Amino acid sequence: MTAHGNAAPRLSVIVPVYNVAPYLPACLDSLAAQTRPIDEIILVDDGSSDACPDILRDYAARHANMRVIRQDNAGLSAARNTGLDHATGEWVGFVDSDDWADPRMFERLLALATTHGLDMALCNGRYHFDDGRPGTTIYTDPPLAGPVSGADWLAHKLANRTLLHMVWMHLYRRAFIEAHRLRFVRGLIHEDVIWTTRALALARRVAYDDAPLYFYRRPLRRFEGAVRDRRNLAVIASSKTNARELARLADGLDDRRLAGLIRWQLVDGGLSVFHKIGQISDPELARAQWRAARRDGYLGLLWRNCTSWTQRRKVVGRWLKAVLA
Repeated sequence: MTAHGNAAPRLSVIVPVYNVAPYLPACLDSLAAQTRPIDEIILVDDGSSDACPDILRDYAARHANMRVIRQDNAGLSAARNTGLDHATGEWVGFVDSDDWADPRMFERLLALATTHGLDMALCNGRYHFDDGRPGTTIYTDPPLAGPVSGADWLAHKLANRTLLHMVWMHLYRRAFIEAHRLRFVRGLIHEDVIWTTRALALARRVAYDDAPLYFYRRPLRRFEGAVRDRRNLAVIASSKTNARELARLADGLDDRRLAGLIRWQLVDGGLSVFHKIGQISDPELARAQWRAARRDGYLGLLWRNCTSWTQRRKVVGRWLKAVLA
């Protein structure tokens, strides 16, 4: 029996954890303090090598609803997938282990989801800057009145150029996740892009609470030299994968307006690859990435999905630079 009796929908929250010991207690405290207690908090330790295992063990010993699963390091996507494989709740949410949630977050999202029979309940959040800058609200554009279809919500945000791929501002019906076999692509950076776009395109009913209920930490991360180059190469590879997956998604849609907006998103985000190439410190490595973008068909993919002359001009400019690399 849950804290709310047999009639209450069970709620599972998945927290992937990897080497975030300074921030982890604040995250776990925020989940323990929810005004609607979480039935099941699945803490997936993705091979942490710092104090995280000890912190998780301590919290699990003191909170019966917290369960720790430890696995070899496989990345954020794999950790979230492990959580999904073990979740038993009717509703599933995600919280990143260096962030925290407003105490009312899951009470409000669960009420929204059950009142309106949703596949996804959405909320707003706030950026928290570790350098001391004042926090800012994540979504600032006027919300779409709901409930609406996920496709309408997605089209609205893409048309406003304000869609953010942040799964931790969403609550999902687990039956919806499993019916569509939704899982995160292993090994990707920016893994939320494909998941969020696909989930919204598939959801029959979504609704939005504009209250900033999630706090997203923006830590100070500086990568230099070879480490920065490796990071940029990983982002480049992930961005190419995201672009190809978005193209496949758009190709399969009957809704031509939504397909066009997804293609705009594909090209707009896909052009960031060249910004990352420009940040590579090794000139020969950077030239090889320019050549690869032409050789592997990536520039052709962007060209085929352009939705405006502005995008076409940008792609042509990158193609010319790739030819000269």
